[in-house]
Amino acid sequence: MKTIRKKHNATASSTAKTVYDRIEAGGERLWRFTDFEDMPVTAVAQALSRLYRLGTIQRLGKGLYYKPRQTAFGPSKPNLSQLRALPIIGKGIFPSGCAAANLLGFSTQHPARLEVATNGLSLPRLIVGKETIVHTRRPDSWQELSHEDAAILDFLRGRGSLSELSLKETAGKLLRLFKEGKRFERLFEIAISEPPRVRAILGAIGQELGYSKRKLLELRDSLNPLTKFDFGNLIGLKYAKRWQAREQKSETL
Repeated sequence: MKTIRKKHNATASSTAKTVYDRIEAGGERLWRFTDFEDMPVTAVAQALSRLYRLGTIQRLGKGLYYKPRQTAFGPSKPNLSQLRALPIIGKGIFPSGCAAANLLGFSTQHPARLEVATNGLSLPRLIVGKETIVHTRRPDSWQELSHEDAAILDFLRGRGSLSELSLKETAGKLLRLFKEGKRFERLFEIAISEPPRVRAILGAIGQELGYSKRKLLELRDSLNPLTKFDFGNLIGLKYAKRWQAREQKSETL
């Protein structure tokens, strides 16, 4: 019996050291039990629990841990790229709010709480963490979008409200983003799944970029001609009023 106990303790000790070494070598990242499949599950669970109690790693949920890095503002938090790398069947995770504005260069703010969007009805808190702000029910057409394309649609949905730039600078930067590659064409293809306000803003952008009038007519026909849309901080777009932007008091462009 003593021999068996000694072997068990030796195995647990060896596993704990291996787990610690891997986590330290891995730097800032997420860890799950599946990352240690070559070791005894019970010993791995004990090792991770001990590292959590010591403050070496953070526990986001059952079987999910995060190794932070120290910053001037305290321990770092899981970022969007790390969350997107986790398998959540049938659901996408996209940048939203401040995270989207920051990714696109409209803001320098780093909010204390991560903000994401998903095409699902929810996201497992085990994966994204209890404090993460989650916006649900994005169209399934977002599933294949890149980080930046999703961030741009989120930015349009928010009327550019989180931009720290002037109205003129916001419009200019947005147009430059749409000139990259074939971004306008990609987002135009899924525009019908977006709210009317977003379709109107896309129309104003497309017209300023000199996009096909025939194609833009498809966007125009999808809008109620009697409706006025709040363009918010995107009122600086040259053709905003032609795309039914609501009159509003704003700073000089």
